[in-house]
Amino acid sequence: MASTTLGVPLRGAKPSGRIAAWVWALPPVAALALTFLYPLALVGRQSVRPDTGGTSLQPYADVFASEAFREALGTTVWLALGATVGCLVLGFALALVIAFVPFPGGKAVAKSIDVFLSFPSFLITLALLFVYGTKGMANGLWTDATGAAEGPFQLLTTPWGVLLAEITYFTPFVMRPLLAAFSQIDTAQIEVASSLGARPGRVVRRVILPEALPALAAGGSLVLVMCLNEFGIVLFTGAKDVTTLPTLVYSKAMLEADYPAACVVAVVNIAISVGLYGLYRVVSRRAGA
Repeated sequence: MASTTLGVPLRGAKPSGRIAAWVWALPPVAALALTFLYPLALVGRQSVRPDTGGTSLQPYADVFASEAFREALGTTVWLALGATVGCLVLGFALALVIAFVPFPGGKAVAKSIDVFLSFPSFLITLALLFVYGTKGMANGLWTDATGAAEGPFQLLTTPWGVLLAEITYFTPFVMRPLLAAFSQIDTAQIEVASSLGARPGRVVRRVILPEALPALAAGGSLVLVMCLNEFGIVLFTGAKDVTTLPTLVYSKAMLEADYPAACVVAVVNIAISVGLYGLYRVVSRRAGA
């Protein structure tokens, strides 16, 4: 008789014994279905259940025809793309300095990036509000110096303020894979290129950038997915004229009690996110991230 461990048949067990192995998979599968798949199924079902009753695609037609949805979709896309580009440019520049420019405390700065990744997004936005908010330090210094009723720094309540906050928060998510990629670059290549008279810009373009492209693609894909689903930054900046898909879901569900419309927007957001996450996984696998 084949031996077993904790009731799971080992190699050499009878074929009928292999069926018992599925029993061990049932608890985690059931937990996943109950806590994740079932709520998603409810959202999908509610999206085709209009308030008038029955099952219909009318909620999709109504949402897709609304100006609010089109504006929210456009705002979500351009903020996500703008933040991703900003994070790629800023993250690449900062990672270059940390990895290849010796300065006191460089290793401590590199390690602090991992700590920064654990911060919630609203905390970074709150810090920006303390400095650049309507009642922040910058406006306070201005009003104290000039006696004006209010300061000139009103950026955070605009779409550009949301973009700034997202770039500030998500840049380390690009820097982390870049620093890992830079650590694998043979410094002898850089030294040889420099000894042959190549300027720093040429060394970056011809030696460093080709090695960093997979990490840039992986980090950029991750930032794009996260920006599409960001809610806390938009909420905490107080930008009332900025509506993204996540904030539109909140508005439809909590403020208007229009649950079919909220579920339709949520389904669209989920579909976009899952598609981009699949792209991120492909890029990460090819990059070895």
